[in-house]
Amino acid sequence: MTNIYKTILVPLDPALESTWRSALPAAIDLASHHQATLCLMTVVPEAEIPAIAVHLPDGLDEKLRDKGLDALETLRAKEVPESIHSRSLVGQGRIDKQILRMAVKINADLIVMASHRPKASDYLISAIAAYVTRHAQSSVMVVREGNEDR
Repeated sequence: MTNIYKTILVPLDPALESTWRSALPAAIDLASHHQATLCLMTVVPEAEIPAIAVHLPDGLDEKLRDKGLDALETLRAKEVPESIHSRSLVGQGRIDKQILRMAVKINADLIVMASHRPKASDYLISAIAAYVTRHAQSSVMVVREGNEDR
C-alpha cells in the first residue's frame, strides 16, 4: 500500500484542549498508519505592530514565539507517542493565514484540525476551520468534537 500522507499538519492551541482533544488522536492515528511526519503547530499573536510597537518591550515577538514553542513541546511530549516522527512549529500573526503559510512551507499533504458544535465561544475556531478548508492547497480533515460537551 502506498502511503498517501507524508506530512500531516495539526494546528492547535496547547492551552485550549478543545483545539486538540479530538483532532490530535485522529492525526496520530493517520501518521502511524501512513508512517507520516506529524507537525504540531501553534500560532502566537504578533506584538510588533507598528502603531503599538513603540509602547512594547523589545523582543516581545521572540518571547511570544519561544513561549508558544515551549507549550507545544510540552504537549507533544505528553500526547504524541515516541514511535511517531513529529516536530513542533510556531507561526505568528493571523491564525488562518499562518496555518495556510505553514502548510505550504512544509509541503503538508493533510491538515487535521478541530471544529466544534457552535457555541458563542467557538465561532472563532469554526471560522478558522472554514477558512482553511476553503483555501488550503492540501486536503483538510476537520474533526468535530464529540458529544462530551453536551
